[in-house]
Amino acid sequence: MSEMNEYTPELFELIDAEGNKKQFELIDAAEIEGEQYFAMIPAVEDDNFLDDDCDLVILKVIEENGEEILASIDDDDEFDKVSRIFTERLAEILEGCDCDCDCDDDCCCHDGCCDCE
Repeated sequence: MSEMNEYTPELFELIDAEGNKKQFELIDAAEIEGEQYFAMIPAVEDDNFLDDDCDLVILKVIEENGEEILASIDDDDEFDKVSRIFTERLAEILEGCDCDCDCDDDCCCHDGCCDCE
């Protein structure tokens, strides 16, 4: 019988500038100011993944030769803004919301489930 809580990650094989291939797991995606961004971490490759630090990789969807590709964000201000947004989104997911509103939900996270905004 299969597990009811079985998790299947969404994996992407990315190729860096030197032609090296590496698997990344999609953690979050967001449209910010009309642009699409992905937050990813290196895919788990062994059973010791909990002991490893992993860096969050943030990539932007761009069109090149009629195809959508993932590219690094070269503009420092754009990267800072997008990484701050993803960091806040992931913190809310992982830590729960610190909202002091009287919302009846367990965690409102100001995503429209209450009128506290």
